[in-house]
Amino acid sequence: MDSAHFTSDTGEQPVVITRVAQRHWHALADDRVVGRGNAADRPDGRIFLSIDSWHGAVFDQLADAMLADLPTPLYTVVDEADLDLTSHWERAGFTSRRREWEYVVPTDPRVTGLGSVLPPAGVTIVALGDAAERPLRELDRAIRDEVAATVGWQAMPAEVLPRPDGTTPLDPLKYAVAAQPDRYVGLVRLAPVTRQPRIGLIAVRADQHRRGIARALLAHVLGSLHRRGVETASADVHESNGAAMALFEGVGARRASSNLELVRR
Repeated sequence: MDSAHFTSDTGEQPVVITRVAQRHWHALADDRVVGRGNAADRPDGRIFLSIDSWHGAVFDQLADAMLADLPTPLYTVVDEADLDLTSHWERAGFTSRRREWEYVVPTDPRVTGLGSVLPPAGVTIVALGDAAERPLRELDRAIRDEVAATVGWQAMPAEVLPRPDGTTPLDPLKYAVAAQPDRYVGLVRLAPVTRQPRIGLIAVRADQHRRGIARALLAHVLGSLHRRGVETASADVHESNGAAMALFEGVGARRASSNLELVRR
């Protein structure tokens, strides 16, 4: 257990920053916890920070202690509407790296207009959780290669980024796919969050673009959620991904908020 002493500018008791466990810190004033900090490793190897504190001075002290212990680059995610929290991280040397819009997506086909949408000729939809792992991994690898050669992985959701050893997280239970007789050509990833399921990724092989496959995948996933009684899903879309924004807005999705990913290099 490591500790460092700081004096708060709030006029209260002196604050002691203590590392209570690996990558966990507490701020203590008069033996009371007045702030907490955490550093978490993402699957792609990046380190994301979070700090919970009522006082800006305590936030700064926790940030100083954490930054002294951790290698850069370091990342965090904030609600763009939370100006105070954003300014705290900026004081600690973080700058904006990317913005994602969070959409609320209706599932009712009477709202989305997807009730009659079918996949194009020669393509079938394999239901969520029924995809075979080997062709799914082949599709995942092909899409990753295409993304790496074009827009780059900085525009992709964190949960699908490659790990440091080159492997990728892939749970077939979270995917529905579009299939041709000899291969998979498109996928949609659904994170089964209890309150509001989240659409984490929709992707189609480059040679199959503009055939309506992404729209058919979205129709399948939203329809299955609607039949289960789920009224809305969520989706995070990078601000530069115009095609994805058009896809979701075309089915009645609305922007609910935006998140900023910040980085300290």
